[in-house]
Formats: sequence, structure tokens, C-alpha cells
Amino acid sequence: MPILSWLAGPAAAATIALPLALYAPDKPRAELEAAYPGDYHMVDGVRLRLRDTGPRDAPAVILLHGFCASLDTWEPWAKTLSTRYRVIRFDLPGFGLTGADPTGDYSDARETKILTDLMNELGVARANLVGNSMGGRIAWKFAAEHPDRVTRMVLVSPEGFGALPGDQGKTDARTEPNAAAPWPMRALEYLAPPRSVVKAGLSAAYANIESLSEATLTRYSDLLLAPGVRQAIVARWSQMRPRDPAPILASIKTPTLLLWGERDGVIPIDEADLFLRDLPHATLVRLPNLGHLPFEENPAASLAPLQRFLSGDTP
Repeated sequence: MPILSWLAGPAAAATIALPLALYAPDKPRAELEAAYPGDYHMVDGVRLRLRDTGPRDAPAVILLHGFCASLDTWEPWAKTLSTRYRVIRFDLPGFGLTGADPTGDYSDARETKILTDLMNELGVARANLVGNSMGGRIAWKFAAEHPDRVTRMVLVSPEGFGALPGDQGKTDARTEPNAAAPWPMRALEYLAPPRSVVKAGLSAAYANIESLSEATLTRYSDLLLAPGVRQAIVARWSQMRPRDPAPILASIKTPTLLLWGERDGVIPIDEADLFLRDLPHATLVRLPNLGHLPFEENPAASLAPLQRFLSGDTP
């Protein structure tokens, strides 16, 4: 999302005025699949890239990433969790090496159906659901629709109440349909932000940008150029329909942990109060000196309260 905020803002215009310099074709799929391995499953007509690790008979944990991310964002947490849990993570349609949804539908209803059918295919009756940002929104909507299939839920800086990328300051962003993507974002279908711009965009997601490794920056840059991803991002942005989440949140009975970086520059921690107000069984753990992606920035410190919560202890 930080990258998309840059694309939707006025600062993009000067750079995207140089189309010849920024034009970039998709990277070859075979090259990316070699660099970023995973298994593939067809679910509802979508070829999902996923990783399924840990004991098959252990309690399941499903990890849902955020906007412009991939299953790889969870790697440090997944390694530790897989010693005790069956850990399932996948590239959401339109991102990573899953690529575009052939239906062109990027609605939350479509995402929750794909998650339901993936769980059915993998034989997972119930799971602990963990979601970050956009993945957090998908998680709480799934929990509202399928309460019998979610044991516990962890929301890491989840989307819900805030404006869309590029809509900061608009008082109607929660209730009015989103307009067509602004032209700098539409240009993303053909152009690619330079590596320096990707890093600058991620600076909002990190409390300390020095924590962003070169390998992680390369991954974000590479997967932005995966086949079909840029076109899918533009399509998803245009389909976003923000609505007041309060009635849905109020219906959720699932025990929920909110994990929030105190220095989150994407979704400020003040929004945690809104979730606590409307989500009846939620507890907040504040993460000092961390941002929007604590599982990348400081995996050990951010994972500890999640592990306590999943085991039934006080976070």
C-alpha cells in the first residue's frame, strides 16, 4: 500500500512523465518462480502460489498478507510457527506469483470464497486466521461469514476504517464508491517505479527503514513485475468499495488479538481504538518502535504476543 500511495499522489507526476525511462515489461514467470519457490493449487479457477508447512495434524494457522505483498512477507514468522502449527500462506489473487484472477473480480466476497474453498481443498475444517492490512480486512470479513471455521484471529494493523490510498483527508472515503484509478496509477500497467521509489514507499511501513534488507527490497521490486500483477493492482484499486465496518465487526465473536506498531505510518495506531470499540472480543498489544510490517521489521519481538495468544495465554 505505501507504494500505491506514492503512485496515486501528486509526487508521481514528475517521474511518470518520463515513460521511456520507466517502461518495464513483466519479468519472465520461470525466472521468478525459480527465485521465489512455492507450490501451486487451482482454486476457483485461480492458480494460487502457496506454502503449506508444519505437521499436517497440528492446529492450522493461515497467514494473509497485505496490499502489494506476498506469502514471502511471513517467512520469519512461518519458520517459527511451523514447529508447532500447520502454517498455510499464499499469494492473494492479483499479487505475487498467483497473478491475476481470470474473472477480474477482486472483491472481498471473491477473496473470502477463495479462502473457503482453499481450506476445503486442503482439508482444514478450522484455523487460526492471521491477517495484515488488506489481509486483516479479509480475515475479519471471513470470521464474520464463517465463525465456525475460525478458532482465533490475529489482526496486524488491519484495514477497516481508514481511507483508500490517495484518499487521505476525504471525509467520504468510507461510504462512497471509489472512482477510477488516477492516471499515475493506471500508468503502472506499463511502467515500474524505480527501486529507490519502492524503498521510499516502504519507508511508511517501517519504523526504521534501515531494517529493510536489500533482499526484501528486491523481492518487492521483482514481484511488482510478475506477469499480470500491475494490471491486477489497477483493477483492484478501481473495485474497492469502502463501507462502514462497524456492523460486521460487532457480529464477530471470535477471540481476537490486535497487533499494532506504534510507529505505523500506513494505518495509524489510533485506529485500534475503533476496532476495540466495535469488535467485542478484541485485545490490543502495542508494538513499540515498529511499523506496519512488524513481522519483517522485528520478527521475534512481534511474534511473541501472537504465540502467547494462540496458546491461550494472555498476550
